[in-house]
Amino acid sequence: MAKPSTCFVCQSCGASSSKWTGKCDSCGEWNTIVEETPAESAPKGLGSGRGRKVKLVGLAGESRPAPRFETGIAEFDRVCGGGLVPGSAILVGGDPGIGKSTLLLQVVGGLAARTSCIYVSGEESIEQVRMRAERLGLSSANVALAAATSIRDLITTLDVPDSTGVVVIDSIQTMFVDSLDSAPGTVAQVRTSAQELIRLAKRRGFVVILVGHVTKEGAIAGPRVLEHMVDSVLYFEGDRGHQFRILRGIKNRFGATDEIGVFEMTGEGLVEVANPSALFLAQRRGDVSGAAVFAGIEGSRPVLVEIQALVAPSALATPRRAVVGWDSSRLAMILAVLEARCGVSLSGRDVYLNVAGGLRINEPAADLAVAAALLSAVADRPVPGDTVVFGEIGLSGEVRGVGQPDLRLKEAAKLGFHTAFSPKPAGKQKAASVPEINVTMLEHLGDLIPLIGLPAQADESPRMADAV
Repeated sequence: MAKPSTCFVCQSCGASSSKWTGKCDSCGEWNTIVEETPAESAPKGLGSGRGRKVKLVGLAGESRPAPRFETGIAEFDRVCGGGLVPGSAILVGGDPGIGKSTLLLQVVGGLAARTSCIYVSGEESIEQVRMRAERLGLSSANVALAAATSIRDLITTLDVPDSTGVVVIDSIQTMFVDSLDSAPGTVAQVRTSAQELIRLAKRRGFVVILVGHVTKEGAIAGPRVLEHMVDSVLYFEGDRGHQFRILRGIKNRFGATDEIGVFEMTGEGLVEVANPSALFLAQRRGDVSGAAVFAGIEGSRPVLVEIQALVAPSALATPRRAVVGWDSSRLAMILAVLEARCGVSLSGRDVYLNVAGGLRINEPAADLAVAAALLSAVADRPVPGDTVVFGEIGLSGEVRGVGQPDLRLKEAAKLGFHTAFSPKPAGKQKAASVPEINVTMLEHLGDLIPLIGLPAQADESPRMADAV
């Protein structure tokens, strides 16, 4: 009798090996290797076996748009591409306590009048879920509750014709398949549990929403294949110190990616924010140095947000570089360009950068706004209060064009801004034109220095000397 093979799987990255080790060779984590039941090997000789012939069709043909369930929460529907598609699988991840369960309970509460909804909690009791529903004013919503963790029991309950429209599983890490020897939350359990639920949702035509835990790095815990299995991946993010929450679409087979929905956490639950730009700029003071308003694009939505910079003398041999809401490596690049191409030396000073409101910016178009905030902090002179800034900066100091400048300027004009610092259009690209805004186009980062009013320094570069 052949000896059964043994498989050891890392619970952090999903890598497998034939023997146990204290440290995973793939991700470098310690004590994450767990023995699991290996998957059955594929049968030999598949090429000569008898199978059903697959029908092939052409690209041209009639296709109807997928029907959708609108939740009544406009920000959630926007991120999902206009609503929930029957038969789809959605994965929602976020930090503990950020509001994932609150958001999804509000979603099923809004959908209960249109279709049948089931909320399955593997972490809380039914009494705890009812207490949250009472606080949110959803006690009268026609939502069925269950506290269960067995996938076999859930499949038996849901595998009936026209059983439900939407099923929420909170969370997928607490579910288990009794045919596997590993504990709930392991790679094999998460992968198999999600696979069984998604297969049933596709066959029966209901929407399944899976809540996923996140690791300390911010990625969804479990195998990476989990994000490939689902149709949409949504991250619910925010800062505990702010009341704002951002629902960001990372993957969406039925809509655009990188869409965001903005919510405000209140005592009665999450309230959607229809105009996030006005909210992010509500406490802005236009006469403070070290602040610049960035006109960004999140998905298809223009968002204006304030970028704040503080430059102070450092008593340390290695000055501090603290960044909140932006990429720290990109800040290091901007500082290097300012010193090498513009003669503005910040090597002996501490630099602090913050994106006000708790929003995280990933767009390279924020380079010019960050540089404007840094130059304003160095000069101790405020950027004009009615000015928005956007543009990408190259390593040679050139200001590169960005996408959708008209949409950015229209959003700025709607909020009362009259001036903009933007890149000069390249090639055949037309210059952005909005009648209410006077646009100053920049070719080089040094062109921004006289607009900020930075005083000349003795050790500045020729480019900066010419600019000031």
